[in-house]
Amino acid sequence: MGTPLLLHACCGPCSLEPLRLLREEGFEPTICWTNPNIQPLEEHDLRLRTLMDWARDVAHVEVVIAGDDRERWERAVAPFGFDREARCRACYALRLSEACRTARDLGFSHVSTTLVVSPYQLFDTCHEVLEGLAAAHGLTTVWRDFRDWYPTATTRSRELGMYRQNYCGCRFSAAEAAIERHEARDARKAAKAHIG
Repeated sequence: MGTPLLLHACCGPCSLEPLRLLREEGFEPTICWTNPNIQPLEEHDLRLRTLMDWARDVAHVEVVIAGDDRERWERAVAPFGFDREARCRACYALRLSEACRTARDLGFSHVSTTLVVSPYQLFDTCHEVLEGLAAAHGLTTVWRDFRDWYPTATTRSRELGMYRQNYCGCRFSAAEAAIERHEARDARKAAKAHIG
């Protein structure tokens, strides 16, 4: 049995490689779900169901469902709107604070997050937030840069037939992702027209 660690998970696909790598390193993670940012509620529930099915049927890892205070997210994070740096920092703080509180209450000494798989996350900001919160809760942060494993996680999750979302979670990230997809599509069309 490895060293117990509470691993905050943002979704199933992003949990694949961190769980595998942390186990290889000698940790035994328990996944913690606390993601009140995910909107709409149907999307939240689909992501949670995807995570739970994988955890039970494939990964054989325990999942703890912690607080998911959506009203608090609206008060603490939503006012930042499209100021991505401020919004994501506040969102990380809300979610990772709950993960650290849960870790402390359940007797864990180590904490980590799957947020650092995605190259779309604000890596340094997330690190800074988690380090501060973990220290405040008397926890040791297990911080790893999992971004190189994102393509592997993408491939594996597709092979497993897992639901994959195309935005981080909140309505602001959904709008930003939609704009980026449209801009990329328009750039491809323009390049094709230029070649033709």
